[in-house]
Amino acid sequence: MAERRAGEVAVVIPALNEALRIGEVVEQTLRHCPWVIVVDDGSDDGTGECLRDLPVTVLRHPSRRGKGAALRTGFAEALARGARGVLTIDGDGQHDPADLPRLLEAAARHPRCIVIGARLHHRAAAPAFRRMANAFGDWGVAWAAGHRIVDTQSGQRYYPSSVIALDDVPGEDFVFEAQLLISAARRLGVRCVSVPVVTRYRGSEGGPLRRSHFRPLRDLYRITSHVVRQVLLHGDVWREYARVRAQRPRVDPGA
Repeated sequence: MAERRAGEVAVVIPALNEALRIGEVVEQTLRHCPWVIVVDDGSDDGTGECLRDLPVTVLRHPSRRGKGAALRTGFAEALARGARGVLTIDGDGQHDPADLPRLLEAAARHPRCIVIGARLHHRAAAPAFRRMANAFGDWGVAWAAGHRIVDTQSGQRYYPSSVIALDDVPGEDFVFEAQLLISAARRLGVRCVSVPVVTRYRGSEGGPLRRSHFRPLRDLYRITSHVVRQVLLHGDVWREYARVRAQRPRVDPGA
């Protein structure tokens, strides 16, 4: 039986073919958080082998099931071992693990909130299509969730245990992360706070990055069609839109 770690925070890293950077990402993460769970989502490039000598929990899907399923697997493991919350970070090296303590500090200042590492610094470095997709996603997810949110597409987050314990959260792949914000708001009254962070993109300094698994046309369509259904589900569409747009998003500059 896995060791209980009641009251601690786990870092869950979903990983699909991340052999290029996963070892470095995990080593850097361990400097800030000692409990790391990596979910290898059916990788065929030796991702799991890169972690053989590191003090982390590695869970493996025998075949690819998508990012949503990988997160669900990691959340279930963290809850079973008594986590009070979970940090998430992608395995491709795009996020800086040194920002994880800042997310935890913000979580302490904003109890019961989801904290998002929002890619607000050096946004001009992001590809134009990514900036457009992120802006559109923020608009739609905020409408469905009932409150303004900055950077709904960021994979660097803190979730309290009440959120990761939610069952019947629909959506797969990147849709799951959007829906989790909506479900947390609508079912638990949990809001989001964003902390500005720096993110690296392909072609920027800091070493090579693999090609993003996010496909703008395919994934933005999936997210948009899903979110539209959520907006319609809650009714009072235009009144709700006006109410949400009148709000200011919550941004904590962090430590």
